[in-house]
Amino acid sequence: MIRPLLATAAFAMVAMTPACADGSKSPVTMERAELETIIHEYIVTHPEVIEEAIIALNARDKADAAAAARAVIAKNKDALYNLDTDHFIGPADAPVTVVEFFDYRCGYCKRSMDYVQGLPAQYDNKVRVVFKEYPIFGGISEDAALAALAAGNQGKYNEMHKALMGLKSNDELTDKKIDELATAAGIDVRKMRADMKSTALKKQLDEMQRLGHTLNLGGTPGFYIGDTAIEGADQNGIEKAIEAALKG
Repeated sequence: MIRPLLATAAFAMVAMTPACADGSKSPVTMERAELETIIHEYIVTHPEVIEEAIIALNARDKADAAAAARAVIAKNKDALYNLDTDHFIGPADAPVTVVEFFDYRCGYCKRSMDYVQGLPAQYDNKVRVVFKEYPIFGGISEDAALAALAAGNQGKYNEMHKALMGLKSNDELTDKKIDELATAAGIDVRKMRADMKSTALKKQLDEMQRLGHTLNLGGTPGFYIGDTAIEGADQNGIEKAIEAALKG
């Protein structure tokens, strides 16, 4: 995309040159080969235009992506921020809500757990964090997500969430380990396993996944604050969005 941009700019430069510059040809009648020679010579002489064009293009792409994200967030605002079935930490009436999509086998999600858990306290209980299960790796990740949601039926969602996130290695995440963690957290494992098979919890998980797809979330963790989408464990981006929302 850079080459057409530079070509357009170079053509504009040539077009603004007085017709008498070469005494014979106007820029409009200039042959393609001649124009390409002029463009090439200009780029060689002024290589900084390539960097400038890349910067401008990246800025435009980011602005377009942000605008698209804002539009899809606005369209799905209630599903993102206002579901009674979602589990969260922090005051229910906090002025700012941070939504996190995550997978229990995502390394960045694991490393971000303590930071995310600390957000309500960091902002004097003006922030609540809503958790959205997004098991992009499938398999045991889906089992873990259902186990956490089932633990929520016993008032133990966050305990199970932290226990699952706290596993150091993805190899540790097995059905047996899920049951062990649940037992240690004071969860009735038999009831948890029964609830994991329920239509209600499977539907809840499916709706979370469909919402993530609708939001064009390609990986985890993914954070949403107001009309801002932040992909990845970008703590600086999260804090900027929170501070902007608190001021707004």
